[in-house]
Amino acid sequence: MSYFFTSESVSEGHPDKVCDAISDGVLDALLKKDPNSRVAVETLVTTGLVVVAGEVTTSAYIDIQEVVRKTIKDIGYTKAEYKFDSESCAVINAIHSQSLNIAMGVDKGGAGDQGLMFGYACNQTPELMPMPIVFAHKLVKKLADIRKKNIKLMPYLRPDAKSQVTIEYDENHKPIRVDTIVVSTQHDGNVKQEKIKEDVLKYVVNAVIPKKYLDKKTKLHVNPTGMFEIGGPHGDSGVTGRKIIVDTYGGWAPHGGGAFSGKDPSKVDRSATYAARHIAKNIVAAKMAKECLVQVAYAIGVAEPVSIFVDTKGTGKIPDKEIAKIIKKNIDLTPKGIIERLKLKRPIYQKTVAYGHFGRNDKDFTWEKLDLVKYFK
Repeated sequence: MSYFFTSESVSEGHPDKVCDAISDGVLDALLKKDPNSRVAVETLVTTGLVVVAGEVTTSAYIDIQEVVRKTIKDIGYTKAEYKFDSESCAVINAIHSQSLNIAMGVDKGGAGDQGLMFGYACNQTPELMPMPIVFAHKLVKKLADIRKKNIKLMPYLRPDAKSQVTIEYDENHKPIRVDTIVVSTQHDGNVKQEKIKEDVLKYVVNAVIPKKYLDKKTKLHVNPTGMFEIGGPHGDSGVTGRKIIVDTYGGWAPHGGGAFSGKDPSKVDRSATYAARHIAKNIVAAKMAKECLVQVAYAIGVAEPVSIFVDTKGTGKIPDKEIAKIIKKNIDLTPKGIIERLKLKRPIYQKTVAYGHFGRNDKDFTWEKLDLVKYFK
């Protein structure tokens, strides 16, 4: 029996992603001047307002206002008619220093918090990611590319957008077709919805989704409410860390308890999740398994993980518990070990914000490298 699975993505102009970008923009600015900065920054946006709060310990000084306004400008909120723009929005800075109680544990090499983190990979796509989230990301990324680089194709586009893709799988868990595509894109008021749907199909869907997965039964919904003129932080308030399933595997695999954006790599919410993905991806690339889920968990102030769990869903060539033993014995999963192996003290994080933290071909995404394949083989 076949079955269906759905994942969604959102563009960089989605209000939650605006917040993620600001938080990671602050992190990058601090890491650029002081690689040992401890950062845990949250952002809230609404009509005409940005609130930046959190804890920072650093020797660097940065202009928060400048970081916020540049980030908003780069995303594309540059017009007063959007009711949220880089020039006129108010910015409230409520950042203070990190708790000394937390710093005590981190200073000696321990994890910055307790928690559980997951990494996952599968052979559904060349990216070794689940197909629904890969296609969902590519749809909103294509909209952003058109808006920023080829606006003549769709001159009415605004920054906010969402996508959703439903894939039909056969009984062997192989993707066979795209069943449903949903695209909602913010637009100027002087364009007809029929025109938007026509352009989305021509310039976005057909450019992103391989023809072999589309058929006469594939359903396409574009701006299903009938209009999407009001969007961004004016249409809906945004908060950092509210799109964690978009950030990871689109719901196909579990997500741990924490978000990523605004957190320096001493926070295992981020660094250990990257490390778990790195391990899972290399296991699948080495053909040890067709899919692999890795869980690690930590106690605050303790360097070594309290547990390592592997589940290959019955596809592993050796028992899962043996793979877990190999990882525990040979791969350093302390915060310090992860940071050094993946080179995480660099200002690379703002680019992770939109279109997924995983499955992307970028030299700075060290957790995507296949440098462990030979070892696992």
